[in-house]
Amino acid sequence: MTNLNYRNILLIHPLGYSAAAADGDISRMTNIMPPLGLAGIAAYLDKQKISNAIIDCYARPNSDRHIRDYLLSERPAFIGISCTTSSFFDGIRITKNCKAILPGIKVIFGGPHVSALNKKIMEMFPIIDFVVTGEGEETLTELILNDGASCEDIKGVVLRLKDNEVIFTGHRDKRLRLDSLPFPAYEKLHGYPDAYRLPIFNYPKTPNTSCISSRGCPYSCSYCDRSVFRKSFRYNSAAYLYEHLSYLKKRFGIRHVNFYDDQFTFNRKRVGAFTRMMIERPLNMTFNCAVRAEHIDFDLLKKMKLAGCWMISLGIETGDEDLLAVHRQNANLDMLAEKIRMIKKAGIRTKGLLMMGLPGETEVSVRKSMDYVFSLPIDDFNLAKFTPFPGSPVYEGIHEKGTFIEDWEKMDCMNFLFVPHGMEKDQMEKLFLRFYKAHFQRPKVLLGYAAMLWKSPDSWLRFIRNAGSFFKFAKTNKRHDIS
Repeated sequence: MTNLNYRNILLIHPLGYSAAAADGDISRMTNIMPPLGLAGIAAYLDKQKISNAIIDCYARPNSDRHIRDYLLSERPAFIGISCTTSSFFDGIRITKNCKAILPGIKVIFGGPHVSALNKKIMEMFPIIDFVVTGEGEETLTELILNDGASCEDIKGVVLRLKDNEVIFTGHRDKRLRLDSLPFPAYEKLHGYPDAYRLPIFNYPKTPNTSCISSRGCPYSCSYCDRSVFRKSFRYNSAAYLYEHLSYLKKRFGIRHVNFYDDQFTFNRKRVGAFTRMMIERPLNMTFNCAVRAEHIDFDLLKKMKLAGCWMISLGIETGDEDLLAVHRQNANLDMLAEKIRMIKKAGIRTKGLLMMGLPGETEVSVRKSMDYVFSLPIDDFNLAKFTPFPGSPVYEGIHEKGTFIEDWEKMDCMNFLFVPHGMEKDQMEKLFLRFYKAHFQRPKVLLGYAAMLWKSPDSWLRFIRNAGSFFKFAKTNKRHDIS
């Protein structure tokens, strides 16, 4: 590893598929989220005086030459690749290219996919030098400062010994205090914030961005990956959260933020303090968040509305209460419907999050979901195709519940790779399209989107520019179009 910079790492977020297909990817047209995990790690490394850069291939396809240029000019001793299940193989492709350019470079993988598969991933792919499991800030720093050698004493690492035995050093004993972390290094994301965009019709103004103010989740739903944060749940204080938004407004002119926390309102005291700050010291910003119905009430919702809350998302998952009870706690659809009406009464836009194809799903349960959703004052919804990811409780034993083709590149919630017993894939595809079409054909929904002409004019401009691709997707239900 001669002539390599041991205090330098290139952080990479893979695209996940061929760059030629990027322009026709319906997901990229509707939503490009900044890689907040990598940006957070970059800011942490800066504090440790470790040079780093980020190349986000998802926001900037055709980045191979940018990666090559950085390797040749900076000669980093490490590359760090953060990937999901569907982007993993693109990460391997990038790894091969990097090792061809700098043969001595050490490759470190992180993210939910490799955290879940742990030792198995390195046994399957010898080209990987290290896997960082769980939170990456401290572990990655220690790896780099140790020059990637003799790392058996560093917790949170999967590594290969001299005899090629793969070992896991164990989970870290202590978890990071989130308020001690610097704000993510947004400035290292090329083109930020304009290169990134929230889901269409999910914001009132631009520029906008994403933010995360907590880690983990206190619940244990069958379909959620728990490999990175395991059973922990921590959150930033209200003061930190307010200062974070203030920073985004002053530094980048951000006008709207989407909080990607799993449970934004779990700690009512925190949200109450945050809304008070936003009301008493207005930043003239709006925000979205996701909640569970158990952790909202009308008084809190009114305060959130005054503080700038524009839209709230709730995980409905399915309108079949018996099926829901198998996969999550507190499966009370009547209570959920009451809380959705409460959100609307507070003047906040609502978005329902559902999935089709859970183990136990039937055509009857899909129709129950349609009836349930259409009975509610939901402004927008997202229907995902259930995917059993490594690290989720349901992943173990999934083959006993139906047929599952574990094709990692297609595990993006846009493909029915799992088909429950008693169902057929073609049948599920037809029901999926019927669900979406029925939603968008409802007069209330159409009027709601028409109102977005003045509530979210940028969304309509994006929709018009990409109308051909949206309609083609509605007909073919294919994510990529490279024709």
